[in-house]
Amino acid sequence: MAITTQISSADIPIAFDLSSLAASTTFTIGRNSTQVDNSATNYVDAIVTIKGIVGGVTSPTIGQYMALWAVGQNTSFVTNPIGGAGAIDGVDSAANLGQTSTLNSLRLVAAPAVSAATASLAYYMQPFSVAQLFGGILPKFWGLYFAHNLTGGLAAGNSGLFSFNGITYSTV
Repeated sequence: MAITTQISSADIPIAFDLSSLAASTTFTIGRNSTQVDNSATNYVDAIVTIKGIVGGVTSPTIGQYMALWAVGQNTSFVTNPIGGAGAIDGVDSAANLGQTSTLNSLRLVAAPAVSAATASLAYYMQPFSVAQLFGGILPKFWGLYFAHNLTGGLAAGNSGLFSFNGITYSTV
């Protein structure tokens, strides 16, 4: 009888620096991560873990929120950016989507809302499966997009918060 075992890779950091990210009322101006190229590793899934994202030194308004989306496609974002040049381009950088309709093509991961008007509060998102967001198939190239509408920008120390574990299976 064959036994199938799940194998998780070591933690792999995702280059995605949210430090001092300014607010966007429409969520179209945010930041995209460096793309993850799955063509060499052939993981069947990736579990993303996020440390607490710290709001700014200005007290936000209750009801404001931050949002994280996953993006995926079978060609590199560097050569085929979502939203065109300056948008989601596979490099850890600012992204301007140009129009709110682009958000509809992304996969919303989480959107924690402000429940207390407290400055420098950490907001948390649960780990998630990237493949599950794309119908159970991990895209060849995937990444993350983040925007918020909190009063003021995010805190300065919001780098090194994102990592993933690649998932494979072994049958013996």
